[in-house]
Amino acid sequence: MAPAITLAADAPTLSAANTGFMLICSALVMLMTPGLAFFYGGMVRVKSTLNMLMMSFISLGIVTILWVLYGFSMAFGTDSGSIIGWSSDYVGLSGIGLTQLWDGYTIPIYVFAVFQLMFAIITPALISGALADRVKFSAWALFVALWATVVYFPVAHWVWGAGGWAFELGVIDFAGGTAVHINAGAAALGVILVIGKRVGFKKDPMRPHSLPLVMLGAGLLWFGWFGFNAGSWLGNDDGVGALMFINTQIATAAAVLAWLAYEKIRHGAFTTLGAASGAVAGLVAITPSGGAVSPLGAIAVGAIAGVLCAMAVGLKYKFGYDDSLDVVGVHLVGGVVGSLLIGFFATGGGQSDVAGLFYGGGLDQFWKQCAGVFAVLGYSLVASAVLAFLIDKTIGMRVSEDDEVAGIDQAEHAETAYDFSGGGGGSAFSAAPAAPAQEAKAKKVDA
Repeated sequence: MAPAITLAADAPTLSAANTGFMLICSALVMLMTPGLAFFYGGMVRVKSTLNMLMMSFISLGIVTILWVLYGFSMAFGTDSGSIIGWSSDYVGLSGIGLTQLWDGYTIPIYVFAVFQLMFAIITPALISGALADRVKFSAWALFVALWATVVYFPVAHWVWGAGGWAFELGVIDFAGGTAVHINAGAAALGVILVIGKRVGFKKDPMRPHSLPLVMLGAGLLWFGWFGFNAGSWLGNDDGVGALMFINTQIATAAAVLAWLAYEKIRHGAFTTLGAASGAVAGLVAITPSGGAVSPLGAIAVGAIAGVLCAMAVGLKYKFGYDDSLDVVGVHLVGGVVGSLLIGFFATGGGQSDVAGLFYGGGLDQFWKQCAGVFAVLGYSLVASAVLAFLIDKTIGMRVSEDDEVAGIDQAEHAETAYDFSGGGGGSAFSAAPAAPAQEAKAKKVDA
């Protein structure tokens, strides 16, 4: 077939509406990282609250700088061998024109770059929930930098970069089922297999200290996820973004109900933690699939994910791995479920004409989804375990047992989350008030 001729009149032009929409979506996705911090921060014990918050917030700093220096170039630069990208114009974001458009779209490259930056930030932050209570903050910061470079940037190119092998194979991942959630969940499993369990795992009670914080975090995640998902179509011109938006709401609602129903049958109660976890499970599962399935399909995706993720979170007790806040059970399992169900529920009338098994398309797309899912899972699991092993053998990955028992907030940050004494919860290095006897002695000397 002869190549198509693109006339100047047909070339995309900058759309103020799409540009504004994508900037709003970028801000929504940025809000998800503080939302995740609250979600995780409420789930840990009091003595680890600040550390959990900081493990998310530090990703905002580290990944932003790496993305500007070379991450965007690695993920979305000119393809090399279907594995990695690189474009010198993207290094330092220095060779990009102010109104230069992202290829084939009506938004500037800067807007696309900042939107994708927010994905790169939250992905390593997701991993942190599996490592609660026991990781040195300096080691975590180093891990984030290395992991983003070695794992996230290449995987983002595989899945979304022009020329990436998964992209060229036809693996469907609308907004990050493989590149974000399976990637983070597999990484979490790899790291915890290296660093081991918390002191007192399966012996001491490790209940969430603040369920209101958990619900607040889940609400912020749900709100921000509309930008995460609908924004991934990069515009509003054909209705696909609207389909993704409504499917995000539908699947999340279905997952909440399914998780709570399973919980009531299995454990006899409807818990707030279950509602929050179910919401996140639904959000994870619809992330890769929402542009390909119908609203009825979104109900199925959410309900299936809600039940399977609720079942999966208990596996850590059966197999003995300490996934502190259920990153493996929710993000890895939810990402796998949502990605593979595309092979069954894709209608062929959404983001593409690819149909799944239930819509006459056979199993061809299912096998493509399997290739993407298990390649990302395997690579992230192994690479993350290797990185954790190297860090552990050099600067050490874990805090001491005494610091873990006493509280990682005080040991690593010299602060506490709450003031129970009325004396302030700030830095341990703040000047303490003088004792009465000392004050009297000082006055006598002055006299």
